[in-house]
Amino acid sequence: MHQLNSNAELEIIQHCQKGSLKAQEQLYKRFYGYAMGVSLRYSISRDDALEVVNDAFIKVFNTITTYNTERPFKAWLRRVVINTAIDRRRKDLKYQLHTDIEDAGHIGHTHTAVDALNAQDILKMMKTLPAVQRAIFNLYEIDGYNHDEIAIMLSIPASSSRVYLSRAKEKLRKALNIEILKP
Repeated sequence: MHQLNSNAELEIIQHCQKGSLKAQEQLYKRFYGYAMGVSLRYSISRDDALEVVNDAFIKVFNTITTYNTERPFKAWLRRVVINTAIDRRRKDLKYQLHTDIEDAGHIGHTHTAVDALNAQDILKMMKTLPAVQRAIFNLYEIDGYNHDEIAIMLSIPASSSRVYLSRAKEKLRKALNIEILKP
């Protein structure tokens, strides 16, 4: 589960709540790697992920007075980073909600190939997915959101979320089969 905030962490957060720029810099440095790791799963490139992280920290610093120090800071930061990445992608997703021509005839899938995937394989192949499929896969399979929540976040029907998840899994299966067949 989530780890409680350390005394040093609480002190930095309290100074941030008072507006200390030095404390903000300390908080940024302390949680940059964690935020970047979350952001990379939702971003097209490292530069895109860096912009999401920076935007997320701006939101954190602007709203840190509302943060409840009884709750784990990492969980709150993770939520801010995910929402920032989704907000950023949402603008582009309405233009990306289309089917590749080679996928037009195939919508179904089987569930047995998914069981063979491990986390390392999935993370390695995530970059091969179109942005909308990667976002939905992350939200559903990794972050645990349901299709109704994803639909609200991305402003799409829940049925579209299911279809894009299915397509993402199918592409991951194909990518895994290609990797296995390589000499």
